[in-house]
Amino acid sequence: MLAIDLVNPFDFPGAGSLLRQTRRVLPNIRRILRRAREAGVPVVYCNDNFGQWRSDLRSNVDLCAGDGAIGADVVREILPSPLDYFVLKPRHSAFFETPLRILLNQLGVERLALVGIAADACVLNTALDAHARAYEVAVVRDAVAARTSARTRRALELLRTDRPVRVIATPSALRWIGA
Repeated sequence: MLAIDLVNPFDFPGAGSLLRQTRRVLPNIRRILRRAREAGVPVVYCNDNFGQWRSDLRSNVDLCAGDGAIGADVVREILPSPLDYFVLKPRHSAFFETPLRILLNQLGVERLALVGIAADACVLNTALDAHARAYEVAVVRDAVAARTSARTRRALELLRTDRPVRVIATPSALRWIGA
């Protein structure tokens, strides 16, 4: 289970609309993360470093979930558990210049479900890179968001029609995760 950019400060141009869209899919993200943990499926939070090259999981959570943080209410609802993994990414794809592939290999992972933001950037790039690395990939369509629902739909359509990436709804993801 890859949770893309969910620990997020929402303090950039256009973040207000992304935050609104994220709130719409938040219940599904929570359900999926809970199901993965219950099933013993590794959950990996893949997050931007926000230009802070000395950051880590704790400092990112403190920044994004702290008092006064713009999207703190959202971040607090999907905080990583102590058993989750964390990969700091410098660019859009969670695979680009990160140890994600090594971690997934050590965990024996062959298939990935993706949730998170932004559907038309980091989720899309990560899904394509996962496919290029021969993982079986599913993007949970009602657990990803972009700045607008139209942008989310376009990204999912690209994955659905031009690539062998599954685009599934939360009920299917809940079954797929533990299978």
